[in-house]
Amino acid sequence: MRRVCADIGADRYLLVEPSVERGPKALRIIASNWIYDALEELGGEGIFNIIESGHAAGAGEAPQPLPAALPFLSPRERLALREHGHAELYLQRLCVGGRTVFVLFSAAAARGIDAAVLARAHMMCCYALGGYLAAADSGRTLPGALSERERECLKWVSEGKTTDEVALILGVSSNTVNSYVAHAIQKFGASNRAMAIATAIRSGII
Repeated sequence: MRRVCADIGADRYLLVEPSVERGPKALRIIASNWIYDALEELGGEGIFNIIESGHAAGAGEAPQPLPAALPFLSPRERLALREHGHAELYLQRLCVGGRTVFVLFSAAAARGIDAAVLARAHMMCCYALGGYLAAADSGRTLPGALSERERECLKWVSEGKTTDEVALILGVSSNTVNSYVAHAIQKFGASNRAMAIATAIRSGII
């Protein structure tokens, strides 16, 4: 997704999937380069309201920026976006392997994103997402492999996220994150997080 951001002129991306098993407005963040404070202040409900706003562009549809007034967000949520440099937003709807995932691109300045390039990049987004989902499904079927949650926690930790940040992204407690990471360390026979992450990377799990 970083390659797509560079091509279209976006500063940030947020790849998110509705998670009905967790609740009617629950979401699962698949990948993101948003800073922790922005995610925390916008909150899961704010993100849900964005993807349910009806402004997502699918394959073959011309992407349009989200309305500047963001009428589907609360004043607090709009303020959070402005304060963290999300001046322009585009929402894409990706359908891969029977799953619907949304990617929210943002730029710090208005007219920073090239909508024409973004429309052409839709297939690249689907390709990147398909690769991720295939890798995740493969990881779940390997004997003795990490569970999806263990792999997710280890992946986010490998990208420099703190325990609290991972907990917010996955919608669980910090203790739960620590537990998943500890299980991953134990399964790999590693002595610490760094060794577990190195093993997971070498094995292609994350």
